[in-house]
Amino acid sequence: MESPSNRILHLLSLLQTGGEWTVDDLAERLEASRRTVRRDAQRLRDLGYDVRSRPGPGAAYRLHPSTKIPPLLLDADEVATIITGLLVLETWTPGDPSASIARAKLEQILPPTLRRRAAATALSTQILQTDPTPVDFTLVGTLSDAVAHGSRVAFDYIDQHGCETHRTVEPYRHVLRQRQWYVIAYDIDREDWRLFRLDRMRDARMLPGVHAGREFPFDSIEGWLTSDFGRVGGAG
Repeated sequence: MESPSNRILHLLSLLQTGGEWTVDDLAERLEASRRTVRRDAQRLRDLGYDVRSRPGPGAAYRLHPSTKIPPLLLDADEVATIITGLLVLETWTPGDPSASIARAKLEQILPPTLRRRAAATALSTQILQTDPTPVDFTLVGTLSDAVAHGSRVAFDYIDQHGCETHRTVEPYRHVLRQRQWYVIAYDIDREDWRLFRLDRMRDARMLPGVHAGREFPFDSIEGWLTSDFGRVGGAG
């Protein structure tokens, strides 16, 4: 059974899919009692979410769109974790303000107690500069959207020998490896899994259309990276 905080987040995610959810359906999905569902729905209301109910034998809940932004469902340790991660990105990407802007926005919407924890974490944490290759967060966003929507990405690529090629791929995951950012993707033209360095990609764009997710054919990403790319693929 999920912890209460995880269960409430799960309930919120179900309601955010739209439409009405009966209490019975929610209880089944959450593996909880009807009484627990009602209590969790009330807690969401207390947090500022506009959860509306339909009483009666077929009691149901739905989430009504609202312009009010409720507080984040985060505890102090989770806030410290997020702030520390953003500090790492700030240090590793000194030329890109995205991480510092995200941290400032997060601190603005936290309630006072959590805001103090965020400020304390930032004050007491020092990330040593390790000089990784800066990451292009616009490119990361394009790849992330492609993975989420099952889309392909086209881009120009300059390999380690300085040769430029045009690639069309189905992105699978982007990873930080030995202070370099890479994307693992299935290369359509080469019919193989490849590894591409993000800093060598140019003019990346998501192509129209949706494709069924391709299953990664290896036991793990770590295993593939340390076994000469499965001995069939290779770096881009």
